[in-house]
Amino acid sequence: MDSLITAAARALAAGDPLGALNRVALRDDAPALALRGIAMAQLGDFSLAKALLRKAARAFGPKEIMARARCVVAEAEIALVSRDLHWPVKALDAARATLEAHGDRANAAQARYLQVRRLLLIGQLEAADHMLAGLDPATPLPAALHAAHELAVAGIAIRRLQTGVAHTALARARDAARQAGIPALMAEVEAASRVLDTPAARRISRGSERLLMLDEVEALLASGTLIVDACRLVVRDAATLVPLARRPVLFSLARTLAEAWPDDVPRDTLIARAFRMKFADASHRARLRVEIGRLRAALGPLADVSATRHGYALAPRDAPGVVVLALPVEDAYATVLACLADGESWSSSALALALGASQRTMQRALDALAATGKVQPIGHGRARRWITPPIPGFATTLLLPGPLPGS
Repeated sequence: MDSLITAAARALAAGDPLGALNRVALRDDAPALALRGIAMAQLGDFSLAKALLRKAARAFGPKEIMARARCVVAEAEIALVSRDLHWPVKALDAARATLEAHGDRANAAQARYLQVRRLLLIGQLEAADHMLAGLDPATPLPAALHAAHELAVAGIAIRRLQTGVAHTALARARDAARQAGIPALMAEVEAASRVLDTPAARRISRGSERLLMLDEVEALLASGTLIVDACRLVVRDAATLVPLARRPVLFSLARTLAEAWPDDVPRDTLIARAFRMKFADASHRARLRVEIGRLRAALGPLADVSATRHGYALAPRDAPGVVVLALPVEDAYATVLACLADGESWSSSALALALGASQRTMQRALDALAATGKVQPIGHGRARRWITPPIPGFATTLLLPGPLPGS
């Protein structure tokens, strides 16, 4: 490898794409094409970066399998940053196996971290944890990869509401990023750290509301309080969880009763909230009795729903109190906004994959948000992406897919 290629590679490793381009911008050999592609990716031109990397992969000879594998890893990283979550995972697996077989531990580890980050984006925490377990953080790797490892650990811990683990991992990631000296990496660590200092949910109790940080949510879930969790559509205490995501009427009744606790709720109010009816007649009251019976059966281990003179009241069995845990901002499309709040551009197909919805449903949601100015499209056709500026004071953690502890 000649001196210009070596110098360009070192510039890219230090986060200096312009310095790398100054050395290889006019060259069309395979190594130069690959480095130009990585440099353009660092500058944000993902389309040109992908084209250059694919051209480089074709230009490398049949015996240069490690170089082609590295091109695959670089292209996968570009796809992840541009939120193209449908890139071929099998190709990245094959590239990682090739790199491991030839002793390139650094690039093999980078491939594994890319897979972990993708799994985190689509909410597959167990798979991400299993993938991360295959990496030993004590292995001698570049500081940038140690930072990537700690960011992955923190990402899993945040989604599992393990804030102590997350704080420790982010501190290690910050030290590794400073050692690497890459400004973009340090900015990524700081952005991840801000999640822990941003309101993650609202606590509604006895007619009052209060924003909670992530560590406060963790403490509340472990407190033994009866929680009607509007973030996950479950009713829970520290030991028992009753999922109601597929029974929206029962959850609406449970939330209405919990917001009024320890007082009761009039029957007409319950009918209006649960059945979305402005007026109630005898048939609605009969249906309410049936649904209350179903709710009473569902919440049997946790609480009773007792009839009062005017309506119904929630009575916890062992919990000292009742709290509703709600989203920081309750919007019909809050989950879409939560994904877009990371500042990256997303395609509708990537959002559909991350949120477990159909692409048509996602497109309708994006069109509705665009009509109100909350998101905006970039590009046309298959190249269209959606972006929004980060929402001040809005944490995305509880809105992302993946079970909470005990789910």
